[in-house]
Amino acid sequence: MENKRKGEFESIKDVLEHLIHDTNLEKGLDEIAIDDAWLAVMGKGVYTYTKEILFKNGQLTVRLSSSVLREELSYGKEKIINLMNEKLQKPLINRIKLL
Repeated sequence: MENKRKGEFESIKDVLEHLIHDTNLEKGLDEIAIDDAWLAVMGKGVYTYTKEILFKNGQLTVRLSSSVLREELSYGKEKIINLMNEKLQKPLINRIKLL
């Protein structure tokens, strides 16, 4: 954080952004946001068949317990990526792998 002159104030939003950036919390917060976005975008039906969600280097890896659902979702990977990034309000996800 920058030193402010006496009488100058920094907004709470700016302070939190600096704190998150300076302590490298952004990665963990992104992972939580991705899990929440998966539930919101795909719905409870798909989420119940989701065993694991991993995110690394722009790739979202989702392990599903249903091979039929995995096959069905594989046809809409681009749409899922776009919906997820829209929900996250930033382009985090570049590709998706369904297992």
